[in-house]
Amino acid sequence: MGYVAVKGGTDAIHNSQLLLEFYRLKDATTPLDIQQIKAQLRMAIDKVMGEGGLYTPEYAAIAIKQAEGEVFEAAFILRAFRATLQRKYYSEAINTREMFVKRKISASFREIPGGQVLGPTRDYTQRMLDTTKATETEEQMQEFLTEFLSGIDQDKLKSIGRYAKVIDLLKNEGLLQPADPNEDRILKDVTREAIRFPAPRSARLQMLCRAETGGLMSLGYASMRGFGSVHPTVGELRYGSVPVRVKDATGRERYIGKIEVTEAETISSAKTKKKNAPPFYTIGYGLCFGQNDTKAICMGILDTAMRSPDTSSPANDQEFILYHTEGIEAMGFVNHLKLPHYVTFQAGLSNTRAAIDRSTATAPKEAKQTEQLQSV
Repeated sequence: MGYVAVKGGTDAIHNSQLLLEFYRLKDATTPLDIQQIKAQLRMAIDKVMGEGGLYTPEYAAIAIKQAEGEVFEAAFILRAFRATLQRKYYSEAINTREMFVKRKISASFREIPGGQVLGPTRDYTQRMLDTTKATETEEQMQEFLTEFLSGIDQDKLKSIGRYAKVIDLLKNEGLLQPADPNEDRILKDVTREAIRFPAPRSARLQMLCRAETGGLMSLGYASMRGFGSVHPTVGELRYGSVPVRVKDATGRERYIGKIEVTEAETISSAKTKKKNAPPFYTIGYGLCFGQNDTKAICMGILDTAMRSPDTSSPANDQEFILYHTEGIEAMGFVNHLKLPHYVTFQAGLSNTRAAIDRSTATAPKEAKQTEQLQSV
């Protein structure tokens, strides 16, 4: 992390913490329950887990409560907590073909394997403030749940299978760009190794996964507006739960649970270097914790952009993208401006004053010389 803990007087820091706690509690409301935060602030939990780099809904909820709803700060807290944990295993690569799909859509094909599944989304609802939320009661919540659950056929739920992927349609026709044999496919762990550029794709995708959604959206949007060269269509966007497995000391594969992820595969047309070579499509990839359509799609855009040999556009430049979408690093660097800069500022101030003094001393001399010339 780029931000070093601020130093200060012990009493002053202690009083500052007391005041912070006072502002949180001064209205004497009932304590926010962690389970409530986890359940009803689902999107915030997903963002904090993604940017914090740790899949733990309960601790993410605690961090959100501690940070009074500031998701940047909560992600910072969670990532710092993560740094204290012992890493026991690396999981095997998750297989999103095993996903229990809760949502899957494609903007490239109307008919996709299993059909379009809208799932939980606000894409199709009007952006109107629902003021009934202000008076929502536990009875109303329970009534909704009872009615909703009564409409679910458990037998059909069990029969939901796994779906083939949309990109298989392109693969089967030979329309996808073949893998570049020169691409660095070494697996890097960005939490253990300092990143160097050009970074392998594994490192780029990890950093995009932990990046701040707004930062990714800003650069992905810039690319589509012409400050880059990528304007893809969404081949498939999926949200659901996938199993996670690790290998124990004996090499045996162990199932340890499920996590929820959003996956995006974006399709862009690629130019061929050779004349008369047939055109093809290339896939941009995004995968992040929880449900976050925007982040996964923007990851796909920027994944494609960073593979472009043309680095003249900011959205195609690896270092520019990866460093400037790292929200926690950026927040730390901006906030370091609150640290004392007395020495450097005083040095600059002394130089400025000296320059003004020299200018003032020179001005009368020049005026006198001008006056003498005019009198000749």
